[in-house]
Amino acid sequence: MTIGTTEAERRPAPVHQEPEKVDAPTRAERFSALAQQHGALVTLLVAMVAASLSFDTFLTGDNLENMALSSAFLAVVALGMTFVIVTGGIDLSVGSLFALGGVLAAWGSQYGTVVALLLPLAVCGLIGVVNGLLIARSGLAPFIVTLAAMLGARGILLAITDEGSKTYLVDKDSFFATLGQGSLFGIGVPIWITVALFVLGAVVLRLTRFGQYVYAVGGNEDAAALMGAPVARTKITVYAVSGLCAGLAGALNAAWLVSGVTILGSGMELEAISAVVIGGTLLSGGFGFVSGSLVGVLLLKVIQNVINQIGSLDSAYQQVVSGAFLAVVVVAQTWLGRRRRVL
Repeated sequence: MTIGTTEAERRPAPVHQEPEKVDAPTRAERFSALAQQHGALVTLLVAMVAASLSFDTFLTGDNLENMALSSAFLAVVALGMTFVIVTGGIDLSVGSLFALGGVLAAWGSQYGTVVALLLPLAVCGLIGVVNGLLIARSGLAPFIVTLAAMLGARGILLAITDEGSKTYLVDKDSFFATLGQGSLFGIGVPIWITVALFVLGAVVLRLTRFGQYVYAVGGNEDAAALMGAPVARTKITVYAVSGLCAGLAGALNAAWLVSGVTILGSGMELEAISAVVIGGTLLSGGFGFVSGSLVGVLLLKVIQNVINQIGSLDSAYQQVVSGAFLAVVVVAQTWLGRRRRVL
């Protein structure tokens, strides 16, 4: 007698498959990642060693303090720019916002330190919010929006200073002036403020949900939206942060110079972008870190200081060297990124 078999019995037994193993990163992949993340730091250390061996005055306390102070204001601007570039955007208005923040702070200092700080933060932060709204809600290109904001902020600056003919001064004995000229444990107050802001920025970008949204939006905006990330709100926030940082940097600079200088900030947006990119942040977005931006700022200042130490070179060479260095960094980043994808 033939015994029938069921459909389930006639099916072949499932073959047990081992889960696919993910290969560990190769040595070349690890090297490419480290070079992309820490190449600027290595370059900075090499440049400082070479400068200290070439110039006796490079490692003196006064020279290092001057470099640190002059770096502090650009570093604060670059901090806000880092958030913007990680999302894949750009902010060309920070130079004008820096100058506007300084003038507003100097004018507001006659009413006390609180007004001197809050006024530039409110105005520059509001301009940053408007930038973010136009970019996130209207779909306009960041380049065009922030270029218009750059011109508008510069126009406001000229309007409140009578075409630049009026300079507002800060009382040297005020507490606001202490924020720019004071020192704590022998280190200038602006340097302490800058370090604190970078620590805060690193924590926000690396350890918070908002920081994850920033990376997600920069990596793939459509995928971030599908995952439920608030894309528009994230963009608005990063441009607001950029405006706040530019305004605060301008206020600290006004406290340092005890005046609101109207001609400052020209080209600062390009310096900030250069520092961020040199520090390892990709212009295409999705990758970067604030510590790298700080290293990029310091590297630019070391290059400028070395050219000044040489003495025989014109100051225009600073821009030539900085531009050439930036081009090399962008080419290296592109090559390393392609190498990691190939491997």
